[in-house]
Amino acid sequence: MRVLGMISGTSHDGIDTAVVDFTLEGDRLRGTLAYSGGTPYDPALRARLIAALPPAPTTLAEMCELDTLIGQAFADVAASTIEAAGPVDLIVSHGQTVFHWVDATTALGTLQIGQPAWIAERTGVPVLSDVRIRDITAGGHGAPLVSYLDTLLLGAVEGTPAALNLGGISNMTIVGDQVSAYDIGPANALIDAAIVAAGANDLGYDADGAIAATGTVVPELLDVLLSEPYYALSAPKSTGKELFHGTYITDAIATAGVSVELPDLVATLTELTVRTVAADVARAGVTTLVVSGGGVHNPVMLAGLRRELPEVDIVVSDEFGAPADSKEAIAFALIGWCTAHGLPGTEPAGTGAREARVLGTLTPGAGPLRLPEPLARAPRGLVLDAAGS
Repeated sequence: MRVLGMISGTSHDGIDTAVVDFTLEGDRLRGTLAYSGGTPYDPALRARLIAALPPAPTTLAEMCELDTLIGQAFADVAASTIEAAGPVDLIVSHGQTVFHWVDATTALGTLQIGQPAWIAERTGVPVLSDVRIRDITAGGHGAPLVSYLDTLLLGAVEGTPAALNLGGISNMTIVGDQVSAYDIGPANALIDAAIVAAGANDLGYDADGAIAATGTVVPELLDVLLSEPYYALSAPKSTGKELFHGTYITDAIATAGVSVELPDLVATLTELTVRTVAADVARAGVTTLVVSGGGVHNPVMLAGLRRELPEVDIVVSDEFGAPADSKEAIAFALIGWCTAHGLPGTEPAGTGAREARVLGTLTPGAGPLRLPEPLARAPRGLVLDAAGS
């Protein structure tokens, strides 16, 4: 079964895609990565999205229009991906998270926009969407959903392996005697917010860590940032830009009573990611850390992690067949395969749910909705490889 996974993450910079051809081989699932790519949002659409995100006020009219515009952007990317990669049986669209409602350690709701009907209409392919909420209704956080992929992919690794995603938010799945997964805190979210607010470049992020590399960490500001109560909460837990946004930075600077130039601010925010991630990795006794997400392209961030975790083997997820920039899209393709076969696509120990659940809402394509025969048992492992390998 060929599944196209699509997601725009908490960096809201564009749409990542992965086409995976899944084949069940005994009790193991093999996924052949036939295509992966990334398409930036149109700058005007990204600016409009950023302007509507918390803590900014917005309107139902703006949410309706963004739901349509982002749905159309996903439809365009889906169509071009299918043109490049060939036909698919199912599309899984995560859409764009605009709000994740968490009260202390309890997730109460989540909202992803990007109307899937536009994708189904454009491609004629059925679309699975709204994949997080069912886990929340079962008492989970709806995040990190990638933990299901992580447990299948890293289950055979010796020691205590963990998967770390450095997107807008950092999240980690620890695959030891017991699985644990949760959002650690900001990875690139605050860095991006600072760069966008300063108008430092047209990218909206610190490409190759170039800005951080020219700055110096401000200890007073770092101490204020590290005092954030979220870090002390027990897992499972989840967070997002509802907490870690531009105003959060200006409030922290005011509390610290310092004046900070942009390079020093970005260096300090990068060190915040390093310190919070390293503390949790060390606390969990992780021996192998498999890293993915945009942060793998930031040498300042990766060097900081290696400095703080000298005993940990830090590798990029590409070594496990999951390209760092496409791993989350692969995870949603996997969720689609599971749902199509009537199987849960969550790891309850990772999200905090009472039980695993079959995820998502299906929008039919051009013809009758035809699903494979349901499977009685979930696969026990996953092997990812590239087409032709």
